[in-house]
Amino acid sequence: MEVADIAVKPVRDFARDSARLVKKCAKPDAREFWKIAARTATGFVIMGFVGFFVKLIFIPINNIILSS
Repeated sequence: MEVADIAVKPVRDFARDSARLVKKCAKPDAREFWKIAARTATGFVIMGFVGFFVKLIFIPINNIILSS
């Protein structure tokens, strides 16, 4: 019986904690969703520009290094 308790108790506790988490979670309302979407899009744009400028700087440097 102890072996079954050792194997089953962690699974039961995990299931109970997971159910509690799902009950506490709530969908964001429309305003909150658009805030999150706008900030995520802004982050993508900023990271795109950073990547573009890094590439723009390192292409000539790479050509100088490889041409010598």
